[in-house]
Amino acid sequence: MTPKEKAMEIAMKFDEKGETDNAIQCALICVDEILKNQPYDIYTIDQCNNLTKYWKEVKKELKRIL
Repeated sequence: MTPKEKAMEIAMKFDEKGETDNAIQCALICVDEILKNQPYDIYTIDQCNNLTKYWKEVKKELKRIL
């Protein structure tokens, strides 16, 4: 799934009453929590870097929508 698709998927999960701005704010909070809690160990540095890059792109897409 592309970062743009993931951004829309997460935002839509929070958009029950057609309040898109609030849904995007909630999605941004979720992405921030994901980024803050990325697992890290020396054996998976490349994988963690890829995940971090992906979630940062998702965050960028959410901000673009907002």
